[in-house]
Amino acid sequence: MVEGNWSGLRWHGHIDVEEVRARLDAGADPHLAHRARPLHTAAAYCPPDVVSLLASRVDDVDAESDGRTALWDAVYARRPDNVRALVAAGADPWRPMMSGWSPGRLSLAGPTPLAAPARHPGLTPAETAAAEEGHRLTTAIGDLHSEGDSLACVAGVDAAEAARRLGGTPVEPAEMDTLWEAWSVADWNDIEDEVIRYVGITDVPGGCVVLQQQGYLVDSPGILSRLSAGTVCYGMYANPKSGNQGSITRDGRSVGWDLSPGGLPTAGYPAEEILASYLYANNPVAHCAAHVGIRPTDARPFAGPPDLWLRLPARDYWTWPAE
Repeated sequence: MVEGNWSGLRWHGHIDVEEVRARLDAGADPHLAHRARPLHTAAAYCPPDVVSLLASRVDDVDAESDGRTALWDAVYARRPDNVRALVAAGADPWRPMMSGWSPGRLSLAGPTPLAAPARHPGLTPAETAAAEEGHRLTTAIGDLHSEGDSLACVAGVDAAEAARRLGGTPVEPAEMDTLWEAWSVADWNDIEDEVIRYVGITDVPGGCVVLQQQGYLVDSPGILSRLSAGTVCYGMYANPKSGNQGSITRDGRSVGWDLSPGGLPTAGYPAEEILASYLYANNPVAHCAAHVGIRPTDARPFAGPPDLWLRLPARDYWTWPAE
């Protein structure tokens, strides 16, 4: 099988252009490797010499996969060397795709914009503002490790009001330190039901963040429905097994679920979501915050310590709507 000639090649690791050349010369298909287009994969993950080689072997350097070209993937992955290699190979930066976001237009919102042709409309004022906020927010938050955490970004609600809505009991930081010390040496199966009832809440400009480190409860109907009364919140559980699971709740009702904040967009996404996916690629926490319009100035709301600790009451948190 021709596709098998790519077997064992690590596209996402160190890859040697001569090995790729040898595979191609031996009959490997430049258009298909493990159900994907090699040029698209290389555009996002490989050095430019590999990209140039593959681009010289394909029938159409602008062939699309899931609604986007290899050049689009290079722009999205912030690989300017690969962008230049593909443009030199004849890829069209201004070919419309992905709800109107051509590779060139998408680049205008990023760190290495392509030179736009004369009379190109460029970004709208709203898109320019979104791009500026995206740069500010991702810089402020940085690269967080949130695996296993759950959170809710809540618009227009401060920490005190969030605590009131959740109906919990405030816990002093010193008491939390004692609890953490005890939990650190306990068997998780014995303490999960207790640990899962503690959350931290922090004020941020425009709202607040509710965080549970190493717990899933914050991204539950009973939490999100209460927090979102009269407003909107974006919840997320960074599931260690299946990745980031996002949800949007507005005024107590779920309006978006099974979302992938910080993930690669697919064909059919609305234009504003394509832009947000690019601005917050691989930064799911920033994506959640940006969606509801809160403006944290650092990583503390998502990494701790919070402004206040809360012990939640015992209740059913998995029923819509909240009672």
